[in-house]
Amino acid sequence: MPLLGLLRATLGLRRAMRRSFSLGVLEPRPPGKRWLVAGLGNPGLPRTRHSVGLAVLGQLAQRLGVADGWARDRHCAADLALASLGDAQLILLRPRRLMNLNGRSVARAAELFGLTAEEVYLVHDELDKPLGKLALKLGGSSRGHNGVRSCIACLNSSAMPRLRVGIGRPTHPDMVQAHVLGCFSAAEQELLPPLLERAADLLLDHIRERSQGPPSGFAITGHVPA
Repeated sequence: MPLLGLLRATLGLRRAMRRSFSLGVLEPRPPGKRWLVAGLGNPGLPRTRHSVGLAVLGQLAQRLGVADGWARDRHCAADLALASLGDAQLILLRPRRLMNLNGRSVARAAELFGLTAEEVYLVHDELDKPLGKLALKLGGSSRGHNGVRSCIACLNSSAMPRLRVGIGRPTHPDMVQAHVLGCFSAAEQELLPPLLERAADLLLDHIRERSQGPPSGFAITGHVPA
């Protein structure tokens, strides 16, 4: 089925549900060839450090040629865009719920597309890494991140691959909340374009590799020089 036709089928979820037609079987596909990539963040606050995952999803959509293909899905409470990566299909997701509830949108989409936790990528900010540092690995704890904690609870699994995007930790503990919810400084904004490019590279390379064979358990890290 052409990509546009599949997107229309996805966004016509209510009609499909009434016909008892599952989105997860819209077309035959080899196991492991469909992936959900969710950028965690707060809707309406896309330029804050806490929502850097949404910025990565924007870059990813541009790279895949679907930057104009976002459409709202009320059942997932999220914006969705579908893209092809070789023989694989990517479902890009930007939750429309607050960070602490992002997991509901992610889990709903995973259910509708028939995906396991291992086929769901989470992209989120990481306090304990400096700006410019990236780390991608399979599974693990939430490390105190409320959006990841919500996803673990709603998917009932901690097996999701995560791309952690460093935003740096302020020196004083009392400044953490303001730092996380604040916008990037002018100096930090200069570092964002290469950081987002590198983040997209890491994600796409990892997905390509996993699409060609069994999931790997190694971690990938990267750094964008200041």
